[in-house]
Amino acid sequence: MSNVSPPPHVAGTAQPSRRLRDLLLIGSLVALVLAGLIGLAVATGWQETIAAVRNLSIIEIIALLALSLVNYGLRGVRWHLFANRLGLPTGLTQDLRHFLGGFAMSVTPGRIGELVRMRWLQRETGWPFDKTAPLVLVDRASDLAAMAILLALALAFSTTGVAGGAPVAILALIAAFIATRPRLMRAAGDASHVASARRFPRLFARVRRAAKSLTAFQGPTVLLAAGALGVIGWLAEGWAFHLLLVWMGAEIGFWTAVGIFVFATLAGGLTGAPGGLGGAEAAMVALLVGSGTPLEIALPATLIIRLTTLWFAIAIGLLVFPLAERHSKMSTP
Repeated sequence: MSNVSPPPHVAGTAQPSRRLRDLLLIGSLVALVLAGLIGLAVATGWQETIAAVRNLSIIEIIALLALSLVNYGLRGVRWHLFANRLGLPTGLTQDLRHFLGGFAMSVTPGRIGELVRMRWLQRETGWPFDKTAPLVLVDRASDLAAMAILLALALAFSTTGVAGGAPVAILALIAAFIATRPRLMRAAGDASHVASARRFPRLFARVRRAAKSLTAFQGPTVLLAAGALGVIGWLAEGWAFHLLLVWMGAEIGFWTAVGIFVFATLAGGLTGAPGGLGGAEAAMVALLVGSGTPLEIALPATLIIRLTTLWFAIAIGLLVFPLAERHSKMSTP
């Protein structure tokens, strides 16, 4: 076997090739989702679908975007709360810049948005990835817990219910509980290490260090504050979905709409597709139709709410990303 390193031009093409592959993957997913929604719209008749969209005014669209901003803002404050609790020397503006800038990578494979935020933190504070990993972990766990609580409330107060909602809520709560308990995280890491025949020792050593750092988030005050911020933030987007459906002529209860929105978001995440593309839309349309919403309303409502939540977040991220990247390069720990 030869130990000769690959030529520079070969090594240099690895990253562009990976980026091209990721772009093709995202483009294909978006095209498939749009093709599916358009196909259903054609099957049900374009006139009804277009009429439902035309019922919305500019003021109503602005209201939907404003409620999404409430979600992003509150979750950004929660990110700042966790960063301070972990001991990071960052300010509110700095943390909001990192949090919002990461949205630019929402539909990239492998949760690259979190890695970008950790890279900015490393540049600006000198903290390595394994020390900031607990921040990402507890932030994701808080989202799971908040959505599980909202889904449980929707199941309790909705008149029609959400099919399959109970097991999804339970699984989300269990995952959030494990992800925020140092002992359980360490035990899960040790079990995975054994299952992998004790390969990748450095990786699992980092997992154990990250699990130990989770103790910083165990206080009841920080957990209650983070929980309230997450629940109110996601509830704002659920309320936006309810308003959208009512404005489009659907007769649907508030908690039913919230339950469908949260369930579809969680279902999209479970598919593993970037940004939940495909899975979230399919679940949302199916649940809306199952609750009695006409297909000609369910289709455009799904498209619009994804535009005013997921794609609006990506647009914000694309605006903030260059600013965050420039600041991080100018900073010296």
